[in-house]
Amino acid sequence: MTTHLSRRTVLRRAAFLTAGVAVGSQLVAAPGYAAGRNSDPDMVREAIQKAQRRNEPVLTGVPSQNGWQMEKLVDDRGNIYTRPVPGTPLDGVAVRMGDVETVLVHLIRRFHYEIDELRRGDVVGWRSPTAVRKRLPESNQASGTAVQIRPGHYPVGTRGGFYPQQQMVIRDILAELDGVVRWGGDDHSADESLFYINVKPGDHQLLKTADKIRCWKDSAGQGAGTRVDVSSRVRRNAAVAMERRQSKAS
Repeated sequence: MTTHLSRRTVLRRAAFLTAGVAVGSQLVAAPGYAAGRNSDPDMVREAIQKAQRRNEPVLTGVPSQNGWQMEKLVDDRGNIYTRPVPGTPLDGVAVRMGDVETVLVHLIRRFHYEIDELRRGDVVGWRSPTAVRKRLPESNQASGTAVQIRPGHYPVGTRGGFYPQQQMVIRDILAELDGVVRWGGDDHSADESLFYINVKPGDHQLLKTADKIRCWKDSAGQGAGTRVDVSSRVRRNAAVAMERRQSKAS
């Protein structure tokens, strides 16, 4: 038990340290804050203002459809960076680092292993806020909380792009991710290429699901790339229940 907890602590600290320019992390590094709890309030205030000014070129102050803040840049200070997708030929995918990254990369890997092999350029992560419609699920890409898998193969507004067996795997993935991800194929205006985080920032279930995935990396026979019987009764029941739950939220 002690080993598991210490490993989680290391992972959470690593995600925090690599997150880039969150105001809090910048503040900790500021001289006025590092002096201790009794720091001059004016120095602390100045440190906060400097951190906010550094963030201005990145943050929009506008949430995407799922409530996460959209960012103007990628791979440059903010929270969205190009991250590797192990086991695939992809050059990486631009997503929000931390729990969101863990969940979306897991989804992409299972798609690659169980639905169809992906090639370079098949997955689109972050898109500029100026390139998306703000009130639609596609805006979630601008906050780094969504990916499109082969968007050219599944045009917006059309359904039936996946074979029944492929849809069964998609449903299994969504159930395995505890509903924190939604498939654009279930939306009123369908986009079968789109998969996005379906909870708001700070949601406890997102943390639990991401931790579950991270723990699988040290467990034989678990995680993306392992053989999964998506037709088993237990998994099918879970997938059907999740489909009904998410369909009601359409």
